[in-house]
This record gives sequence, structure tokens and C-alpha cells, in this order.
Amino acid sequence: MDKHKWLAERFEENRGRMRAVAYRMLGSLNEADDAVQEAWIRLSRSDEESIENLGGWLTTVVSRVCLDILRSRRSRREEPIDEQVVEPVASSGPGIDPEQEALLADSVGLALLVVLGRLSPAERVAFVLHDMFAVPFEEIAPIVGRTPSAARQLASRARRRVQGATTVPDANIAEQLEVANAFLAALRAGDIEGLISVLDPDVVVHVDEAAARPGAPREIRGAQTWARGAVAFAAMAQHVQPALVNGSAGLVWAPHGRLMRVVTFTLKGGRIAQAEIMADPARLRELSIAALAS
Repeated sequence: MDKHKWLAERFEENRGRMRAVAYRMLGSLNEADDAVQEAWIRLSRSDEESIENLGGWLTTVVSRVCLDILRSRRSRREEPIDEQVVEPVASSGPGIDPEQEALLADSVGLALLVVLGRLSPAERVAFVLHDMFAVPFEEIAPIVGRTPSAARQLASRARRRVQGATTVPDANIAEQLEVANAFLAALRAGDIEGLISVLDPDVVVHVDEAAARPGAPREIRGAQTWARGAVAFAAMAQHVQPALVNGSAGLVWAPHGRLMRVVTFTLKGGRIAQAEIMADPARLRELSIAALAS
């Protein structure tokens, strides 16, 4: 078999893993595919006979490419794309199916992508490789330019941020999450009565200027009023997920992992008595958000 063809086949066998690694590191399918393509270029220029473990070699190369991209973002002081509050649009390049990227983001966990985007480049690489792909710290260390012990510390620090540190008792979070999930299920179904059932009759909803539609009220009062207005966002709610927001269960809307809206709740008697809908970039940056399994 032609050597180039053989190498291409071995590369394709590893493409899925490389793409998964790169997507979790970069949060962009377009950039992930660029990183995978760069790995192919480097492989085609290398001495393949000196590579003992092709899968491990490719994972290392893709990780280094991703680390360079993440560091480049930070050095250019780019505004993180997850903090741009705009209407969702397809962010993928030519040949990338926006629906495919949305499905991939959903499978990873939109809240998790938001949290990963707030880690330092080295933290993100160490966490993704070790916690998501079981790469040993001895192999992660040279990628991030640290000792294995320091790489372990990077992943541990990232893990604490991903999981979220909270002083709220677990029982309280469980109750909050149950109510948040019930609200979300009813919203996705366009179920007005279901929404009303989890709302306090006198619920008060505050909407910041960035989240409010032009001419729409910034404060909404009453379960009936909010429920009837909220069902208009049933389609949007398909991409909403529970998350830990400032230590309490809330909801995040993050299409493709880009944080657009956050909803926080205050409960009274097991129902939502107050809610706040935020989309202002400055406010979103101040929030502590952690992934929370529903």
C-alpha cells in the first residue's frame, strides 16, 4: 500500500478523538477542525517511522495547537465569544453544519463549555486531557510546559472551578434544581399551566436592559403574565440548561457554548418568587458559573 495512503487511513482512524479533544479545548467546531487539519500537515511532514504511538502523538500535537490558539486569544485580549450578547448565528466556517455544531455543544454540555471558556489556557488543556480523555499527567506535562505535579495542580484547580464551590447545603440545591428543571420542562413544552404551577402567584421578574426586547417592560409581575409571555421562548429553551450560578441553581442559555442569557431564581415555599434575566456582558462576566448535572 502507498505510504501516504496508509498514513492517511491511520490519521482518519484518529480523527474523531482529535476533533473531540480540540472541540472541548476551543469550544468552536470550526477552530477544532482547523487544529485537526494542522495536525495532518505536521504528520505529513514528519518521519512517521519514528512515531511509536500514532494516537498519542496526534493527541499531543492537536493539544499543542489548541494551546497556541487559546494563548493567542488571550494575548490579543480578545473579547471571549461567549460574552458577546448577540442573537445566535452560525459561527462555523465553510463546510461546517451549524446544526451539527449545536448537537455537539449539547452533547458536551453548554454550561460546561461556558465554564471551560473561563479557565486559563493551561488549565483548560490539563483538565480536558486528564478528566475527559484520561491522559496521564506525565504526558500532559510537556504539552503545557510544566512538571507532572504542576500539571496535576492545573487540572485540580480547573476541576474546582468547573464543579463550583458553594456554601449552599446540598438539600437546598436539590430543591432549587428540581424547580428549575420543572420550569425548563414546561417552558420547552410551551406549557403555560406547567409554568404557573412552579411560580408564586405574585412572582416578580426583573429583566436587564440587554435582555429586554425594545419597548418591553423591564419588570414583570404575576405568574399568569410571565407564563404567557415566556412560552414565546419555547424554541430558545431547547438550548437552555441548568447550571450553578453564584452557588445556586439557575438556567443558562448558551448556544454553541456562547453565554447569552442567565436566569436566576429566588424560591419561596418551593415556588419561584423572584427571577432575574441577565444578558449584559459586564454582569455575565461577574457571575460564577459551574456545570451542574440535571
